[in-house]
Amino acid sequence: MGTRRQSTSKTSGMGWRLKRWRYLLRRVSGSLARRGLRGTLQRISQEWRRRPATDSSLELLPLDTPFTPFTLPTSDTPVVSVIIPVYGKLAWTLACLRSIVRAGADTPFEVIVVDDASPDASAATLRKVAGLRLLQNRDNLGFTGSCNAGAAQARGDCLLFLNNDTQVTSGWLDTLHECLVQEPDCGIAGSRLAYPDGRLQEAGGIVCSDASCWNVGRFEDRNDPRYRYRREVDYVSGAALMIRRRLFASIGGFDARYAPAYYEDTDLAFSVRDTGQRVIYEPRSLVIHMEGTTSGTDVFSGVKQQQQTNRKKFAQTWSRVLERQPAPDARVESIMHGTGPHILIVDTTTPEPARDSGSLRLVALFKLLHDMGWRTSFLPDDGHADEAHVDMLGALGVQVLRRPWVRDASAWLSRHGDDLDAVMLCRSSIADQYLSVARRHAPGAQVIFDTVDLHFLREQRAADLSGNTALARQAEASRQRELALVEASDVTFVVSPVERELLAAEAPSSRVELLSNVHAVYGRKAAFDTRKDLVFIGGFNHPPNADALRWMVQEILPRIRRKLPDVTLHILGDAPAEARRALDVPGVMLHGRVDDLAPWMSRCRISVAPLRYGAGVKGKVNMAMSHGLPVVATPIATEGMHLVDGEDVLVAEDAEAFATAVLRLHDDPELWLQLSDGGLANVRRYFSFAAARDTLEQVLQDTMD
Repeated sequence: MGTRRQSTSKTSGMGWRLKRWRYLLRRVSGSLARRGLRGTLQRISQEWRRRPATDSSLELLPLDTPFTPFTLPTSDTPVVSVIIPVYGKLAWTLACLRSIVRAGADTPFEVIVVDDASPDASAATLRKVAGLRLLQNRDNLGFTGSCNAGAAQARGDCLLFLNNDTQVTSGWLDTLHECLVQEPDCGIAGSRLAYPDGRLQEAGGIVCSDASCWNVGRFEDRNDPRYRYRREVDYVSGAALMIRRRLFASIGGFDARYAPAYYEDTDLAFSVRDTGQRVIYEPRSLVIHMEGTTSGTDVFSGVKQQQQTNRKKFAQTWSRVLERQPAPDARVESIMHGTGPHILIVDTTTPEPARDSGSLRLVALFKLLHDMGWRTSFLPDDGHADEAHVDMLGALGVQVLRRPWVRDASAWLSRHGDDLDAVMLCRSSIADQYLSVARRHAPGAQVIFDTVDLHFLREQRAADLSGNTALARQAEASRQRELALVEASDVTFVVSPVERELLAAEAPSSRVELLSNVHAVYGRKAAFDTRKDLVFIGGFNHPPNADALRWMVQEILPRIRRKLPDVTLHILGDAPAEARRALDVPGVMLHGRVDDLAPWMSRCRISVAPLRYGAGVKGKVNMAMSHGLPVVATPIATEGMHLVDGEDVLVAEDAEAFATAVLRLHDDPELWLQLSDGGLANVRRYFSFAAARDTLEQVLQDTMD
């Protein structure tokens, strides 16, 4: 008996080792097919490289903190119900709950902990946490059953399933909810998951035709641009997953056939996709997941071995859908970013909407491209983008190619050029630098030159105003260069009808399209009699703005203050120290760059745009009108904007006429209301998202035909 038992044990051990070696060989061969030899070696290196157990920048809460009662910041009228299934592991659960307290949220939420017949004192301790709803299963139902039980008791419109071996970070809940609300047909939103050591655990998931699953980005740098933008995926992990409660109920919740765990989240995602809705990965929601705390990591022992069994169930259920999924040996780079058309956009710097109208326009174009189903990669020529801007652009589906991950634009283009359907180069300096590189490395891509404004036209007008012959020579050189770029590009975008007419004469064989400023219509938020003062929008670093402000302060404002001595000109925009000293006069206040213009658009009575030279369409005029704030402007400031003096704007060319127009508008509520309504109508008609989308669709559809 003893010998027989020893033989059986040895045979069993050999069988386990054989299964394990087969599993490892299958992983290696699959990785070679997906990543190639170099990528596979890098993957092995990532997995086995020694690292500190925790990344200090994540500021993880310790597990050995003695328990003292605390309070969750929950609501009696929650929008989101956070559901946490637990089976023992009390220290992890408490750390998870404390991280929720630390992170907080603007969205009202409740927390439901489902104790799955834990063998320890979890329930007794958790009853002492104020603001927590505790449910207790009589029998052990596993992850699937516990999640369904929690959902049945939830009060929020949205359910957020969260593993107890997680710790959440600031913004984790709000950004998931924003994704669910903002993205059309979004059924599920999932978080970016990281290991305690800081490496990426999952940036969404891909399901292959054989029902195997990939955790996108596993063991990579969690801040790599490839994983920092919102995109559609096949599934997201149930470790941090949000879904609307009604949708969850309509598809029957997590399928009990996958109890106790594994593939239930993948099946849920496929059920949601089967309704025509999408699964979206939201990288701004960062959650630290101690993977394996509950179930271990060995796929051949414990609950983890259920993974293989449930994979077969999943394959049988979704066999027809799986036929359309990528093959298990598909190259990672070719499928991890989705299947939509791909555009690369290059500009001098990362756009900052509070800085200039060009940035505001570019961000609007990013949003339009995302809504149109395009994948957008953005390359700032200076290589810089801070975390806030990466998050802001990532929420628009934009992959930001910043340093240190992308050091050489030409090298990136050489690797990814064949995947590009279009390249848009913003401003003549960028087009001059990158056009030939784009042609060489992305021969199948349509090249678009986005002028932003015609530099040579602006320079020529500055030369005419100043009589500077050197500037006139510079303007002519710019003209020759920009016309050459127009002729070398497939399409050129201009923002003004005046510029389109000019290029029609200068480069008649080139395709030139009007893609003007893009603005949301915010509407008028305050009445005439609640407002006071004047406002100028724009940074001093832009030469036309600097000239306009000097003229305004030196010649126009003194005329206005003779009649209105208490009026103040508020300047919203960057100004260097020298400029601040020059503008430090009575009646002028410099506020620098402001993140939100809306309060100023509601408190001021008149927006002024005293530009004496420039080109393109003026964002400062568009912005004011989009808020229903009337504008007094020069002819240059209103050029190409379809504005009519006295109907939707007041136009004045010299200092005396400008001051007179301001004084007239300041004291005439009927005229003020007429211009407010006219400006709003102008933005709706000529500078809306719909107008810009029509142009983009027309141009980019030609790319796809």
